[in-house]
Amino acid sequence: MKRRAFIQLAGGGVVAAAVPGLSGCSTAIPPEAVAAWQGPPPGAEVREWILAHAILAPHSHNLQSWLVDLRTPEQIMLYCDPQRLLPQTDPQSRQIMMSHGTFLELLDMAAREKGLRADIELFPEGAFAADRIDRRPVARVRLVADANVKRDPLFAQVFRRRTNREPYADQSLPLEATAGIAQAVKDYPVRVGFVGKDQPEPLARHRAIAAEAWRIELTTPRTLLESYKVLRVGPDEIATHRDGISLMAPLPRLLAALGLFDRSKAPAADDAAITGQIRDFNAKLQATPGFFWMVTEGNDRKTQVRAGQAYVRAQLAATALGLSMQPVSQALQEFPEVAGPYADIHRLLDAPQPKFTVQMWARLGYAPTIGPAPRRGLKAHILSA
Repeated sequence: MKRRAFIQLAGGGVVAAAVPGLSGCSTAIPPEAVAAWQGPPPGAEVREWILAHAILAPHSHNLQSWLVDLRTPEQIMLYCDPQRLLPQTDPQSRQIMMSHGTFLELLDMAAREKGLRADIELFPEGAFAADRIDRRPVARVRLVADANVKRDPLFAQVFRRRTNREPYADQSLPLEATAGIAQAVKDYPVRVGFVGKDQPEPLARHRAIAAEAWRIELTTPRTLLESYKVLRVGPDEIATHRDGISLMAPLPRLLAALGLFDRSKAPAADDAAITGQIRDFNAKLQATPGFFWMVTEGNDRKTQVRAGQAYVRAQLAATALGLSMQPVSQALQEFPEVAGPYADIHRLLDAPQPKFTVQMWARLGYAPTIGPAPRRGLKAHILSA
């Protein structure tokens, strides 16, 4: 959006009348876009019941790149949709692989609810190369009846889990909360850490690195346009796609309806929309009372998937404790322009490369209740015969 157009709209007295129905419009996500959060349909086959929970996992940019093949009985083959990648901001598809880990972890939890053991074999036909995704499976899952399988208490949080991007309360994180999150991932090969208001200098450093990385992504045209491609503005786009980044605020909807929100071109770095987003996110960072992170030794594909499994467990544990999380992934991305913050956060978290990799870094705190993100629905993920 051009600065001049924004000023004209802000000062116009008849703009709202130009697009009937937007004045005083609802900011609620269309119900059909979040229908998957109501749970599996009655009478669903057991694998579909399990998968109806797995598709509620968090995914980078909410792309939902999971594809499953159910043609072999009592088995689920998981693939990555090569059309749903982030080549600009996630050029090595590390975050995409983590997002397949979140899916597999919820799948495992749901299988346990049915008295089934999910035997997960990662990359049964070999792991992807470090710089590309191909059409080989991410995982083969065999479901086996097992009287000894135990239910996971975190499963109770699956429908309550949210990635909360709202401002967080200026409230310290209790020790029992951080301990509870760490306990949830103790069986996974990750090192976790926290910083809070009791450590003002490190906390300030976290905020500064996150702010700089966000600024770089937002002012680098090709990375911004990648987000624009999956930006869904208004109820019609959200209901049609049921993925990506949902935007229901009245002003962007008005601009889009008037043809003044051009998502095919990146605004200049000093555009009012860009500077406004930077200012708003910086304000959220300054009020964020704590950060959570996960570090792994190594960064191969299996490690990335396992890190995703650990992350969703951490987020579910935070949910159970009344806390919210939002990844601040910009400084963890591998595109060249963000190399400075990438090095800074690895130094700050004592994770020297190439031996260690910071797989997740997230805001952590108390936030207002929000609704769920759109989901494409189970049928969109099942490969046809």
